[in-house]
Amino acid sequence: MSLLLLVLDLVGTFVFAISGATAAVTRRLDLFGVLVLSFVAGNFGGITRDVLIGSVPPAAINDWRYLAVSLLAGAITFHWSSAIDKLSSPVLVFDAAGLALFAVSGTQKALAFGLNPVMAALLGMLTGIGGGMVRDILVVEIPTVLRADIYALAALAGAATVVIGQYLHVPATAATAVGALLCFWMRLMAIHHGWRLPVARRSEQLGGASAGSKDRKD
Repeated sequence: MSLLLLVLDLVGTFVFAISGATAAVTRRLDLFGVLVLSFVAGNFGGITRDVLIGSVPPAAINDWRYLAVSLLAGAITFHWSSAIDKLSSPVLVFDAAGLALFAVSGTQKALAFGLNPVMAALLGMLTGIGGGMVRDILVVEIPTVLRADIYALAALAGAATVVIGQYLHVPATAATAVGALLCFWMRLMAIHHGWRLPVARRSEQLGGASAGSKDRKD
């Protein structure tokens, strides 16, 4: 289990770091800015998780591999950004992959520390969305999770799959793989098909819609 958690954490850190570095390159930040954003995007969710469950100092600070993986992802993105740009919506794809990996790894680690299933799933979701939220804030964007996309819900679905798998005594590797794939699939489908959660309609929008309907009748 410890090896599985480490692998998921490092792979999730790498892909989230690429999403952060790609966002930095897109906004014409310098090399330092690219590396900072890659580290923040790749590690903030994991640091938050570790602090909340009492695993201190957090692995991202205590283990040099997390820093190395983040800087490697940032350097690759900085020097070969043209190759990464050839991917379809690179930030969104890498963000979806990082979301899936961190959601399941965060849930597994929370379960390993004895949290109850509901809180473990919520902490897994928080692990998945944390890095992307800070990345978006640093580049002056409203975080994706707050823009009504199927984002946090996808992370929660992947985390819940891990919890249900443990309850049904499914092997941890299998439950983790299914949870990650479900989260990744939901996020990509939301991007492709425009799946969104309901958004509150403001009074002026309702008034405008009524006025437009009245004009058409006239």
